[in-house]
Amino acid sequence: MEMGFIGLGAMGEPIARNLIKAGHVLKVYNRTRSRAEALAGQDTTVVDTPAAACTAGVVASMLADDAAVEGVVFGDNGVLAGLPRGGVHISHSTISVNLSRRLADAHRQRGQLFIAAPVFGRPDAAQAGRLIVVAAGPPEAVERCHPVLEAIGRKLFVIGTDAPAANTVKLGGNFLIASMLETLGEAVALMRKSGVDPATFLEIMVGSFFQSPVYENYGKIIAEQRYEPAGFKLRLGLKDVRLMMAAADEAGAPMPIASLIRDNLISGIAQGLGDLDWSAVARVAALKSGLKT
Repeated sequence: MEMGFIGLGAMGEPIARNLIKAGHVLKVYNRTRSRAEALAGQDTTVVDTPAAACTAGVVASMLADDAAVEGVVFGDNGVLAGLPRGGVHISHSTISVNLSRRLADAHRQRGQLFIAAPVFGRPDAAQAGRLIVVAAGPPEAVERCHPVLEAIGRKLFVIGTDAPAANTVKLGGNFLIASMLETLGEAVALMRKSGVDPATFLEIMVGSFFQSPVYENYGKIIAEQRYEPAGFKLRLGLKDVRLMMAAADEAGAPMPIASLIRDNLISGIAQGLGDLDWSAVARVAALKSGLKT
């Protein structure tokens, strides 16, 4: 399929490479042009604007936050202006439910189609094509883009026609991960204060009760205090928790644990941890326990 791709950061770049590997022909745009030029080749063309990436009628975007998505979609020479009638915009970004609703409405008014398809996984999973993709949007658009959605992950869930539902699932999933990081960080701090080897504790817990790659992978990071390089920065984790709390507020669903996690993430940023992996919220727990590192 000929398509465009916008946003070539830590997640977008490996996703685009996997699309190329699967045989798709891309027009790529990135605000920092050098990142796009690194993909230039026989099946990839670098373009100067988001609108120019949309001419084939299908475009995917992977951007950092609501502001970046709004600028690319609604700005001059943006996706809305460049996508032809009947064209499809696939958004892989983790954005607010409210913005997802606005995007669906804006595309609908122009005779375009919008699919929300956020992904679960860190950059290494993106490179390996092992992401979990959660998609929602018009059935005809999802069917048309099925090969694209399948090319970037190991599992695709299509959960319905209402695009914002996919973003709600993504925020809920990230809340579960953030909750795990908080409680695991507190438990590891307890082990260290009590003279118990965190690796031994994790071997018992992960091997017996919490058999999950999320616990296993993040557990090693926390036990080894290996927060760099960041797979997902702590400051972006705070962004996602705030989006989740906004969604919960709109839905009238109290989530008190989210408030605690938000406050600890804010504390982490205040202590200079914002650019570390978001699992460094465990370091906040350690510092509160009187541990120096």
